[in-house]
Amino acid sequence: MLTYAELDSSKKAFIFELDNVLYPEKDYLLQVYYLFASFLEYTEAYPPAAELVSFFSKAYEHAGPKLIFDKAAEAFGIHQKYRENFRRLHQQARLPLKLLLFDHALKLLQEIVIDRKEIIIVTGGDPIQQLNKIRQTEWNGLEKYLRVYFADELKPKPAPDVLMHILEIHHLVAEEVLITGSDRLDAVFAANAGIDFVKAYK
Repeated sequence: MLTYAELDSSKKAFIFELDNVLYPEKDYLLQVYYLFASFLEYTEAYPPAAELVSFFSKAYEHAGPKLIFDKAAEAFGIHQKYRENFRRLHQQARLPLKLLLFDHALKLLQEIVIDRKEIIIVTGGDPIQQLNKIRQTEWNGLEKYLRVYFADELKPKPAPDVLMHILEIHHLVAEEVLITGSDRLDAVFAANAGIDFVKAYK
């Protein structure tokens, strides 16, 4: 990730996506999978939680979270009635461990605060789930400096609606803002609002 010294010091506000920009999303998902596996073992006595966690971990590393419940259900014969439990855990899980920021992300945020610039998190996806992640992140005192917006409450990325809303209420113009994201969707999202974009990790 870029250091603060490498960013444009003329910017007044810095916008960040949450997942895989400020913290590794897998740290959340793997804990959700652990909680689900433990629940299922307690409820059904099968499959063994350790085996299911191992399956989830390998499936995630191989192909990401898409259709991961279906893959586990096929491999272990998990009843479809537990799909809703799986979904609800993604939204509301009380994690065993706090989510930790990337070390370089923490340093960057701290330097932005010291320079008295605004930090704004704009995150896509299910607002309830994203808020749950934010609440269980160790912000090291930075939480009081954050402004958080959920893109899907207005219109999902890459529609720029939430960015236009932010510019208006924060009395900013696009040229005063920089967006840091992790993928092409974030780049298009920024471009649609005429805001400069930098990829978090080259």
